[in-house]
Amino acid sequence: MKPIVSIIMGSTSDLPVMEKAADFLDKMEIPFEMNALSAHRTPLEVERFAQEAEARGIRVVIAGAGMAAALPGVIAAGTTVPVIGVPIKGMLDGLDALLSIVQMPPGIPVATVGVNGALNAAILAAEMLALSDAGLAGRLKTYKEGLKTKIVNANAELQKIQYRNKTN
Repeated sequence: MKPIVSIIMGSTSDLPVMEKAADFLDKMEIPFEMNALSAHRTPLEVERFAQEAEARGIRVVIAGAGMAAALPGVIAAGTTVPVIGVPIKGMLDGLDALLSIVQMPPGIPVATVGVNGALNAAILAAEMLALSDAGLAGRLKTYKEGLKTKIVNANAELQKIQYRNKTN
């Protein structure tokens, strides 16, 4: 099995956030790889990864980084494979990472999800891949229907809660 999604994180301290992406990709039966690469500590390895990603069959990169959060942008600069950035909460509640990832120069786009939003990054990656994979599109549809069911059920439970002045 060859990976088609690559999950990259600046360090393994980001794993508690990024594993949400791994869990979702696993449930959707999408082959993926996970690596720790640092734009600042291993710049040559990051450059090599970006340059070789497409040839290795990677179709989407999910890159998580905190603080200066250069990793997603550096990867995007070196490949035409779509990159989804996940700002990791650290200093400044993740605002520093969010702004670093979202403010890319023209020609170097990085799709960016919310702070610690690795699950949404994986869902977005799956939606991109589902454009050419009917089986995956079906699994995503089932997943989204499950989200709807959770809210419908939660609303039904709320209706059972009684307050003196509650009207529904």
